[in-house]
Amino acid sequence: MTPAGRRIVAAAEELFYNRGITAVGVDLIAEQSGVTKRTLYNQFGSKDRLVATYLAERDQRWRSLVRSTVDRCERRVEAVTAPFDALRTWSKTNTRGCAFINALAELPDPSHPAHRIAANQKLWLLNLFKELAVAADCSDPATLATQLFVLHEGALATQPLPIDTLSETADLARALVRASEHPRR
Repeated sequence: MTPAGRRIVAAAEELFYNRGITAVGVDLIAEQSGVTKRTLYNQFGSKDRLVATYLAERDQRWRSLVRSTVDRCERRVEAVTAPFDALRTWSKTNTRGCAFINALAELPDPSHPAHRIAANQKLWLLNLFKELAVAADCSDPATLATQLFVLHEGALATQPLPIDTLSETADLARALVRASEHPRR
């Protein structure tokens, strides 16, 4: 991506995340990024592709943070709840809730390229919980993964509220994982 393209994506990310995707037009993005509308369209072709690029880059950063948090865990059973620790880190600078949930609400058409990216991000997290539960030899990893996913998404959805649900949610997630551990033989 060109330097102008990077500036466009950075401006779009700030605007889309803070104001909403449908509330922000390309004129404002071009103005905030210091480029012309023509440059914006030359770089991305359409607002839809720009939204998809914004979400894809955000997804890449999120997955990288989650993976590095998982990799730092000393025990496989600790890794199962590592996405909750990653969320705590992520939430320090992302206080308006989940960009992917927001995008899914604003872009309900499953054929929209950004909708697909947001939906795939959620499915990736669900699958990651299952992979981690299998690796930790938890009983019924698919059910545990669904439970952890719902808790994680609930913590995200309540993030903009003036209450801390993440601490209790993470504690509940750890309790679920402990309860699903096979007894030591």
